[in-house]
Amino acid sequence: MSITKVLGMAAMGVVAAAAGGVGAADETAITIYSSAQPGAIPPELYRPIPGAGTPNAMAVPGYAMVRHERMVPIKAGRSTLRFADVAGLIDPTTVTFTSLTDPATRVLEQNFQFDLVSNEKLLLKFIDKPITVERALGNQVTTLSGTLLSSFDGLVLRGNDGSIHSLREYSSLRFPELPGGLITRPTLEWQVASPMGGDQRTRVTYQTGGLTWWADYNLIFNEGKDANSGLLDLSAWVSIINQSGTTYPDSKLKLIAGDVHRAEPPAPQMVGRVMAMASKAMEDEAGFEQKEFFEFHLYTLGRRTTLPNNSTKQIELFDQAKQIPARKTLVYYGLTQNYGWGSPMTDRELSLPMNKKVDVYLEFKNDKAVGLGVPLPAGRIRVSQLDGADGSLEFIGEDRIDHTPKDEKVRIKLGSAFDVVGERRSVDFTVDTKARWMEEEIEVKLRNHKSAPVDVIVKENLYRWSNWKILTKTHEFQKEDARTMHFTVRVPKDGETVVRYRVRYNW
Repeated sequence: MSITKVLGMAAMGVVAAAAGGVGAADETAITIYSSAQPGAIPPELYRPIPGAGTPNAMAVPGYAMVRHERMVPIKAGRSTLRFADVAGLIDPTTVTFTSLTDPATRVLEQNFQFDLVSNEKLLLKFIDKPITVERALGNQVTTLSGTLLSSFDGLVLRGNDGSIHSLREYSSLRFPELPGGLITRPTLEWQVASPMGGDQRTRVTYQTGGLTWWADYNLIFNEGKDANSGLLDLSAWVSIINQSGTTYPDSKLKLIAGDVHRAEPPAPQMVGRVMAMASKAMEDEAGFEQKEFFEFHLYTLGRRTTLPNNSTKQIELFDQAKQIPARKTLVYYGLTQNYGWGSPMTDRELSLPMNKKVDVYLEFKNDKAVGLGVPLPAGRIRVSQLDGADGSLEFIGEDRIDHTPKDEKVRIKLGSAFDVVGERRSVDFTVDTKARWMEEEIEVKLRNHKSAPVDVIVKENLYRWSNWKILTKTHEFQKEDARTMHFTVRVPKDGETVVRYRVRYNW
């Protein structure tokens, strides 16, 4: 009540002046926030799978701010106002109500009614009340009327003559009326006080769960002039899941990209600053327009769209970018993970597992010069390559990217190379614990079975201790951090390249 009063008082100066120009048509606007890990939502959460049961809307990791504007009749003085077609997963603590016609109209009390009608609830409501049961016996349908005594493990009825009937199978039930307390749609019910009454244009905003979105990127890779280069065509789509319990017809749609913090449990939100932004009419084919919004990015769809309940919708995020220069990067990391011990590791045999696979990445820059230079929301990115033999696109890998600003590099892991393998081993180790030093010589072999030379990045973790110095090396290296360096080497076709270095640790 206090939030509504504050919004009403704050809006008196600006909304009342504009109320006369507001059209009478109902209007819905929705801003969707996502906390979903791109590509991490299994299909059973957002589309029905035979035998998998009902999708779990509560597990959809996202939420939305919804704004409804409607003309409603309000009586002068105190009256009851019902507002239907709200989301079934609404957070009632976030609801705000404002009359754009008369800002002095305010809500005194609010109830959220969500006891929706169902067979089970109807039966419970009609215990000790009369119902009629229809049963199919052969080709005929018989009816039995009586008082419902129980609906557990079948039906138990007391007939009009006092006889008791236990029914496990029946074709349909007839109830004389819809009992009080059951409704067909989630409904907000308010006790409203209005000085003037009459038809008023109202704005209702609230937060609801059961909605989320993420970006889906599709890349087509074409090989370049050598084994480590290529060109990309990139298209981007927005995937939206709506399991909030209602449909949003012909709505203004906005998406927020960024890591928006929420307190748990959520507190009431002053949502007018997000939802009350002015928008202009655009042509039906208008796509998303993005802009900076606080420390996030706001994507506004330039046309209206409908988000049906229990649906997944895809909308193009931006026009396809073509011929993006890309770099195919091969990375060999002989250890299976990064190691960093809390003390010097002086044992010669640490039993560290060796990796033989060489990972494959695609890299490109999110640069305006190549047709991009736009903020890329976090999403799942799939890569295909054209098979020249029959002109078909073949899937070659996928990855997930985080929110990526313009002018930053995008790196996509596609898998492991088939024809390039690596081998890493320690060939010499010396330690003097009294003098507090040790030396180790590492050998890395890379074998290339392709018909063209390749460049490979050899990543090395100086895992024994953080104070180290390279004494000898066969190739130049770059230091990445206190315990990581890498060599960039070329491996000839059907050939082998050996990288050796000797490192000294002191402590």
